[in-house]
Amino acid sequence: MGFLKFTLRGFKHPQELFDDSLGKLEREVMDAVWYLGESSVREVQRRLGEENAYTTLMTTLDRLHKKGLLSRRKVGRAFLYQQAVSRRELESGMVAGVIDSLLGRRSGKVEPVLACIVDAVSERDHALLDELERLVQEKKREREER
Repeated sequence: MGFLKFTLRGFKHPQELFDDSLGKLEREVMDAVWYLGESSVREVQRRLGEENAYTTLMTTLDRLHKKGLLSRRKVGRAFLYQQAVSRRELESGMVAGVIDSLLGRRSGKVEPVLACIVDAVSERDHALLDELERLVQEKKREREER
């Protein structure tokens, strides 16, 4: 028996969450900082191209700093920005948010959601189901060791 696939309204793939949570320029600036490492507004501008106004990039970097995605330090009159989170950490955080909302205990029962996830995984890939089981066992051992 195959699964009937449909998209839940508002449910998005992690890449779509990343794309939607940040504006286009914010994503480009994050990509630049992830690539460059610690960098100034001017260095980001060189990476992205001169068509981006310096002041626009300065505002965007400041906004990303206020969102907690970049850290900065003052050097002379300018700021140097660097990642506060890696790309993987940002994407993992977004996925965790989706999972938290799926597993929300509003109804008091998460079993149907978990059963659906296991069914979907086993339908697509038996090796992935084995990997899921391995991860569950690993997490159980970690909890017991604490």
